Amino acid sequence: MKPTPSGLPTRPRAQRLLAVLLAGVLALPAAPLQAQTINPRSRAPVTVNFVNADIEAVSRAFAAMIERNIVVDPRVKGSITVYSEQPQSIRDAYSSYVSALRGLGFAVVESGGLLKVVPEADAKLQAGTVSVGEVPVRGDTVITQIFPLRYENPNNLVAVLRPLISANNTINAAPGSNSLVITDYADNLRRLGQIVAALDQPSGTDFEIVPLQHAVAADLAPLVQRLADGSPGVVPGVPGVPGGGGGAVTVVADSRANALIIRAANPARLASLRAGIARLDRPGAAGGETGGLYVVHLKNADATRLATVIRAAFPGGGGGSPSPGAPAPASPAAAGQPGVSAAAAAPLSGAGQPTTGGFVQADPATNSLIITAAEPLYRQVRALIEQLDTRRAQVYIESMIVEVAPSDSADFGFQWQGLLGKSGDRFGLVAGTNFGASGRPSIIDINTSAAQGQVNLGQGLNLGLLSVINGVTSLAAVARMLQSQSDTNIISTPNLITLDNEEAKIVVGENVPFITGQFTSTGTGTTNPFQTIERKDVGITLRIKPQIGEGGAVRMQIFQEQSSVKETTAAGTSNAGPSTTKRSIENTVVVDDGAILVLGGLIEDRFVTTRSKVPLLGDIPVIGALFRSESRERRRTNLMVFLRPVVVRDADSAGRLSVDRYDQIRAQQQRAQPAPSVVMPINESPVLPPLSPAPAPATAPAPAPAAPRGAASP
Repeated sequence: MKPTPSGLPTRPRAQRLLAVLLAGVLALPAAPLQAQTINPRSRAPVTVNFVNADIEAVSRAFAAMIERNIVVDPRVKGSITVYSEQPQSIRDAYSSYVSALRGLGFAVVESGGLLKVVPEADAKLQAGTVSVGEVPVRGDTVITQIFPLRYENPNNLVAVLRPLISANNTINAAPGSNSLVITDYADNLRRLGQIVAALDQPSGTDFEIVPLQHAVAADLAPLVQRLADGSPGVVPGVPGVPGGGGGAVTVVADSRANALIIRAANPARLASLRAGIARLDRPGAAGGETGGLYVVHLKNADATRLATVIRAAFPGGGGGSPSPGAPAPASPAAAGQPGVSAAAAAPLSGAGQPTTGGFVQADPATNSLIITAAEPLYRQVRALIEQLDTRRAQVYIESMIVEVAPSDSADFGFQWQGLLGKSGDRFGLVAGTNFGASGRPSIIDINTSAAQGQVNLGQGLNLGLLSVINGVTSLAAVARMLQSQSDTNIISTPNLITLDNEEAKIVVGENVPFITGQFTSTGTGTTNPFQTIERKDVGITLRIKPQIGEGGAVRMQIFQEQSSVKETTAAGTSNAGPSTTKRSIENTVVVDDGAILVLGGLIEDRFVTTRSKVPLLGDIPVIGALFRSESRERRRTNLMVFLRPVVVRDADSAGRLSVDRYDQIRAQQQRAQPAPSVVMPINESPVLPPLSPAPAPATAPAPAPAAPRGAASP
């Protein structure tokens, strides 16, 4: 067989060379392959020379070399070129074979003890080798590697490592175990492992405690934090304290030990902060034993209340002051109005007058404390203020009042009236029955109203017999049948939110007037009658004072009342005003955060039977129905009151709760839109505007102020 013009042997010759090579390879000592690698003890060199050979045939040859089965996927087609000018080890020859496959878009994976040659896009799905930590193999084989992380967030590393992975392979983050799962070639995984090890480093140094000698930790911590972060508006010029943001810095004040707890991104940053704190920790101009004047701006607490607490906590420092929080007295004009309480007439509490007495004064206008004390006493007071001036949690309370009251009534009766005698007789006989009740007129009442031109037979089915006496038409007999059913299902959910250990009240109802007295002159001359009226709230009243305990349990003092105005008034009290019904609960309970507790209720089942009959005649079977009237009524009342408190500890929780209720009522308004009408042009009802997202904090001055929350979008 002659060589081709390219100088390479023809295909029959290449096949003979392959057979000779296979025979030589089979004579070599056995060298098993473990984890897609060649045993290092295989020292016999080989020379391979496959030029444009079939991939399947070359794979069989290398399977014989490494003594492992290699399965070629049916989708893997084409020719491959693997050759070496000099003898080389079986390991190097196998690596050249795998690299040549990768150049053609194929990859070798291990699955079920077999080596498979598959398209590169499917390698990530069929790779059976999974390892944790260090990459156990080398070369261009595809395996899955898990990299556990100690400090860095895996989601942050995904964006960094994604461009370094081949397009057909994957990288995923497992936040639960704080790990990265990467499927790629072994050599590339080793490179990625070095990158992960370099990036998985602690973000900051260990915290350090810096005790202060002269300054107060609570006063110095905000200044150091602002200087370290490089916030705009900070007065620069303090040597040793960096002014730019060179990494995250945390500064926390420990009022108990009068020290600062600092943590920086690196030791150099930490040393710079220590130097700056040392320059700031100097005695003030008003310090020392001579006493000084200090102003403390409060963040959460009320200045007037806190000043009273501090004066009471330190012996000898108290003084007389008005009771904080006392309601303002009502004006004389308001006090003279009937039905107006002093609390309702009092104006809203504004900025009060500064309290006097003792070494601590409160300025309600700025919510600040003015402390006149020596520096050691000021430090003690400042430590107490830091513990008391904290953000208080809030409690959102849902009260559910559920009332189900079905009723069923039935009424059956027969009435008749008869006149016996002839026209012109001096004597006659009148006989009949006359049964009347509430809502059921008697037969005589019906005839009387008919004579006046008004016929009122009552509700239900009425069957009557008319008679004419002396030219007057009247009702001689009437049978009445009625059955009525009514179902009442009322659910009221008064909700409110209040601070921890602060009482809150909500009233939903009407303000109904009640007459308390009246005067009318019966003598001669000018009279001036008048009435005194007292107004009372009728409806749903909920008054709660919550107290958050250990583990999220909420202790609540509850007063809940449900009242309503009756349609009818009591007998003999028509001039006294309307009558009301009242159901109230007043107790103290403990409920877990988010749990539902039943406060109490009413379960009533009432059955009433009313029978009117003629004695003896009404008891006669069958015909006795002509001499009696009977009604039955059954009423069931199920009333339950439930309560569910939700503790709101931060601003985010309060915001989510408010947005949820805002969107809920807005959705109800949108569903209640009227149907479009061509005749009536008003086709839209008011709808709350959508909530605009909160503007992100900007480092540079904004060109225009952000729109207020809840404003309608243009």
